[in-house]
Amino acid sequence: MGVLFQWVVPEAPSRAQGGGRRRHGDREVLAAIVFVATSGCTWRQLPSASSFGPSGATAHRPFSEWSKARAWANLHRLVLDELGARGELEWSRCAIDSVNMRALKRGT
Repeated sequence: MGVLFQWVVPEAPSRAQGGGRRRHGDREVLAAIVFVATSGCTWRQLPSASSFGPSGATAHRPFSEWSKARAWANLHRLVLDELGARGELEWSRCAIDSVNMRALKRGT
């Protein structure tokens, strides 16, 4: 697994009761997450366990944990910092995007 990703991924939560199945490795889970993100398939459509190791549901749990811990935003920042330090950012190709959504039921 990439060194930068190892810096941002939170440690797996421990089970207070002990036991249970061993978690899939972060590398296998990351491969499954990248496949879902780049292929456009759903978690349920993730190819069989023989291809990646974890099932869609199993890969989704760490994805949710990592998202809650802001691992993706932190990884993005680290990659930009690393590329900037190397002088490899091409700011003329930068784009800013946003999404506006209506707040339902008086949401903020």
